[in-house]
Amino acid sequence: QVQLVESGGGLVQPGGSLRLACAAAGIIVSISTMGWYRQAPGKQRALAARITLGGPTNYADSVKGRFTISTDNAKNTVYLQMNSLKPEDTAVYSCNTVPELKGYWGQGTQVTVSS
Repeated sequence: QVQLVESGGGLVQPGGSLRLACAAAGIIVSISTMGWYRQAPGKQRALAARITLGGPTNYADSVKGRFTISTDNAKNTVYLQMNSLKPEDTAVYSCNTVPELKGYWGQGTQVTVSS
């Protein structure tokens, strides 16, 4: 039984930072390809960042240079460090495998960037 639980979202001013966490159970992060997805109001869900087997990373152009995805294998947790946040980063952020598996979606965590 796979469970992915996101946390760390909140309200932050433009230019601020947040660190999101995805605690995983029933899946081993270090031998999986994991991603952070986001869905803004009125838009489709899109992949923002990906980490492959706890190593190589990939980012959407819109977040490159500002976001960093990483894993803590001892905690079996995936993180997303978000810096220099912009209002257009406002979205519900969720973690899942890449490609995503329908049954793995958790509740996500809301990130709101506003002054």
